[in-house]
Amino acid sequence: MNDLDVSKQIQQMVRFIRQEAEEKANEISVSAEEEFNIEKLQLVEAEKKKIRQDYEKKEKQADVRKKIDYSMQLNASRIKVLQAQDDIVNAMKDQAAKDLLNVSGDEDAYKQLLKDLIVQCLLRLKEPSVLLRCREEDLGLVESILEDAKEEYAGKANVHAPEVAVDTTIFLPPPPTSSDPHSLHCSGGVVLASRDGKIVCENTLDARLDVAFRMKLPVV
Repeated sequence: MNDLDVSKQIQQMVRFIRQEAEEKANEISVSAEEEFNIEKLQLVEAEKKKIRQDYEKKEKQADVRKKIDYSMQLNASRIKVLQAQDDIVNAMKDQAAKDLLNVSGDEDAYKQLLKDLIVQCLLRLKEPSVLLRCREEDLGLVESILEDAKEEYAGKANVHAPEVAVDTTIFLPPPPTSSDPHSLHCSGGVVLASRDGKIVCENTLDARLDVAFRMKLPVV
């Protein structure tokens, strides 16, 4: 083999090695690009997922805040309504309390009312002996209708007429005065108790008014 043949053979080997190197380099480039694209896609998807999660989280937080705001507004509205209702009820009660002061002004009607209140207390207590207290100014009216009240109770309960002792030393408070309307007072009625004091029936006009408003019933 002469020098020319050797040179050609070397050149062919060089071209072969170069071509093989170029093909290998191309394969590496393509593989690297594919890996890059896959990694890039994964990063993009990961960022998209993160953005969606952040959005969903903020959306939930916004929804929670919205519900809280709505609940607070609803509660505030309810409080206003309840306050308005309470104001109306208190105004009605104040007016009714003023009207009670006129009840004892009609002596005949008030005498009948006192009798009914005493009978009602006796029916509730069902005691053979009781103590009765009234306002000092009502003492005469109470004593005048007491026997009739006892007989009416005895007839309704089918028992003997009870012994009713009227307390003439301790009286219920007097009606309120314009100079001190918030002092302890009583608009009328009676309080009966068993002789041992364990059972008490408070049947004053003021007590009945309180019960009526607590039960949301109209006062007649």
